[in-house]
Amino acid sequence: MADSPAQKPNQGTAFVVNAMRRGFGGKCPKCGNGALLAGYLKPNTACCTCGEETGGIYTADIAPYFTIMIVGHIVMPLLLATEKMAAPPIWMQVAFWPTLALALTLWFLPRVKGSIMGLMWALGMRGHEQH
Repeated sequence: MADSPAQKPNQGTAFVVNAMRRGFGGKCPKCGNGALLAGYLKPNTACCTCGEETGGIYTADIAPYFTIMIVGHIVMPLLLATEKMAAPPIWMQVAFWPTLALALTLWFLPRVKGSIMGLMWALGMRGHEQH
């Protein structure tokens, strides 16, 4: 079994940010080479490059929650600014904004999940911790 992140010395902020950045890119948080996800959202059991076990990291609903928050903070200001400056016809807004929100959601969701998995890996969490 690979080293657990909790056993590594000097895990500073840079270590955590690097793991999250690698996860955002869909790569293993440990080595940055192997694929983190086997499909759109399904995690690989282990990294094919370094063997780090990432399949047991359970993110639950936190990735969709953060994705909704990110997309909402992008779409709503744009929608309000467009309405204030141009006032396009309602049919155009009904066609454009939901499409943009859906496209952004589909793009961000696996990246946010990978980032959360990288964070949890760096902190030695698996998602089944009890208080």
